[in-house]
Amino acid sequence: MVLPAQDPNSNTLQPLVTRPTTFLRRQSSHNSLLTPQDYDNDASSIRSEQDSDSDDDERQARARNSTELRAHDRLVLMEEEELDQLVTETRRKQERQRRGKMDEKRSRRRERRRVKRERLFGEAEAGEDGELLHEMEAGSMKDGSDTGESSDRDDESDRRLLGADEIDEKMGRGRRWGWKRWMFILSIIGTAFAILFLLAWKLSMRTKLVSHQSYISNGTALFAPTTIIISLDGFRADFLNRGLTPNLNKLIRAGVSPPYMTPSFPSVTFPNHFTLATGLYPESHGVVGNTFWDPELKEEFYYTDPARSLDPKWWNGEPFWVTAEKQGLRTAVHMWPGSDVSIEGVEPTFMDKYSGRLELPRKAERVFELLDRPGREDPAVPVAELRPQLFAVYVPNVDSMGHKFGPNSTEIRDTIQKADDMVGLILQGLEQRNLTHIVNVIVVSDHGMATTDTSRLLQLEDLVDLNQIEHLDGWPLIGLRPKDDAELGSIHGSLLEKAQNNPGIDVYLRDEDMPERYHFSSNHRIAPLWIVPKAGWALVTKKEMDLSVAGVGEEIYHPRGLHGYDHEHPLMRAIFIAKGPAFAHPPGSRLEAFQNIEVYNILCDSVGLVPTPNNGTLRLPLSPVGLHDTDGDGIATPADPGQPTANSSEPQPPSVSASTSRVLSTLFPTTTSIDDTELQSETSALPYSSPATEPPSATDVSTATSTASTTPVQPTPTDAGDPDANNNSGNFWDWLTDKVNHIWDKISGSS
Repeated sequence: MVLPAQDPNSNTLQPLVTRPTTFLRRQSSHNSLLTPQDYDNDASSIRSEQDSDSDDDERQARARNSTELRAHDRLVLMEEEELDQLVTETRRKQERQRRGKMDEKRSRRRERRRVKRERLFGEAEAGEDGELLHEMEAGSMKDGSDTGESSDRDDESDRRLLGADEIDEKMGRGRRWGWKRWMFILSIIGTAFAILFLLAWKLSMRTKLVSHQSYISNGTALFAPTTIIISLDGFRADFLNRGLTPNLNKLIRAGVSPPYMTPSFPSVTFPNHFTLATGLYPESHGVVGNTFWDPELKEEFYYTDPARSLDPKWWNGEPFWVTAEKQGLRTAVHMWPGSDVSIEGVEPTFMDKYSGRLELPRKAERVFELLDRPGREDPAVPVAELRPQLFAVYVPNVDSMGHKFGPNSTEIRDTIQKADDMVGLILQGLEQRNLTHIVNVIVVSDHGMATTDTSRLLQLEDLVDLNQIEHLDGWPLIGLRPKDDAELGSIHGSLLEKAQNNPGIDVYLRDEDMPERYHFSSNHRIAPLWIVPKAGWALVTKKEMDLSVAGVGEEIYHPRGLHGYDHEHPLMRAIFIAKGPAFAHPPGSRLEAFQNIEVYNILCDSVGLVPTPNNGTLRLPLSPVGLHDTDGDGIATPADPGQPTANSSEPQPPSVSASTSRVLSTLFPTTTSIDDTELQSETSALPYSSPATEPPSATDVSTATSTASTTPVQPTPTDAGDPDANNNSGNFWDWLTDKVNHIWDKISGSS
């Protein structure tokens, strides 16, 4: 058999002759084919064509088996590893030597710099090279300075030769200061977390129902401290002298009270009720009158128009019901002026809007409807069903009747009695529920009342040219806003001349001579010029009443009673009477007279609230100065404007020097609460503000004010006490206006 064969030294194939003997020999010795010798005979050369090293060729020739080849490879690898290790150790040794030299160089440079600094400072101390010292202290060198240049060269050399060392030093400093940095960061995070936690806790506490004091049992339920404040609008302080108020006088003998409370200026309803509620002067809370113009808003506030009075932008203080609700105390406010305004987005829990036709006994019933609700001591009761702790009740009847008929009329005497009856119902209800030792009762009023009369009227057009006036603010006092501010001085000068010959008015510039005790100048809503009538006087425009004609026809001016005068005048005095566990004083304790800015703090303290900053200073407990007795303590009955002389046939009032308690002891020495049967008498439904008693719009050039004749105080109400009781025209006019007002209220549905 002939096969092609390749010549090792040639690329051409050669024929190969296979001999039988060779084949037989290989077949007979097939068991020894795997021996190294036979394997190597058939294996191709392991050397590549590129290998030409003679030593390797010789070793390859001698290496006749794989074992020897593997041993040879191991030796080569070991030699290479030893060589690499030797090179690495040599490099490390050289690096250590180089670093040692660098450290030595750096030490020498530092020493050289130290010597230079010592030399320079030494020369500076000797008075030499002071400029160079300045350069050293400033941390820089001028151009051309040897020291600076040397330093720069050294620094450059350091940067080139010691780059790695500087990196190591920075890393070392980072390690040294790293823990301090982390501690600082962690402390900031911890502080921020603590602040956020405290803030969240404080905010959550404001929304919780909190109990400011411990619960007290009345025998059937647990009660938190509770206060009821009642405002009798227009209730003059000396009305307590008339023998018509047994329940209020009983409250005086059992509680604590001053002889009177001074209202704030101007002595009108809305400013004073918001002062009672906030503890702020009108100039501070922004409600500076029943009507006024805001020159910044370019809008008018008008107290009986909801569209112009219920916007929160007019009300700048925080009333007690907002303070209570923000601190987790539930409140119930019944018709209080301003309570239907969403101040700071907070409203009373229970709020009754104004209704002039609600009878007085129904007001007392409303109080107990809420007071008889379950308390928070029962966890199963829903929050919406819980009883309030702070009640506010507004009673407008005395003020309404005073405007219509005057403060000395028979009609107002009847209304005073009915208001006292309502207070008696509340006191009686507390006694029946065994709550007199739990519930505080505070009775206040906002101002007094003065009678009006045609003889004490002034024509506004005779005092000022209304063509120069853009807005008239207020009533009965009048604020003037000129069309041209440059004319303010001339208008003021003209008014001063006319006021010198007129005893019925005072003239003030807001920014110059407004009395400081008025606290009526620091608000842009206060007009720059004011005409303030004396008590019993009023200003009218010819549109309202032409005085040149009224005197001839003996026309009667309405309203018959008015307020808004100097708040310190005796006819403007209000009342404050308090009784309850928050007023733990001897019965009949007497306080010094104070202003109504103090009521807010007293009210908050009585139920454990924290009051917001305000103008008041009094805090509980109060400090009585004595007791009400029959030795002259108390309030005197003030003389009314136009009071009859001693020669008059009309009865005279008690002496001005007579005290409240003296009159009380003579008129009703054993006063008790009135019977329930008397409480069933019909209570007249009185509108809050009738057309006869409303002030004109601030954009009008007229304002109504007050003046009237006076009547003596008598224990028994009779027509003789009313100076107009025998005047048929007056009675007819009163009857007619009452009917017209009643019809008007039905048509308009207004209050």
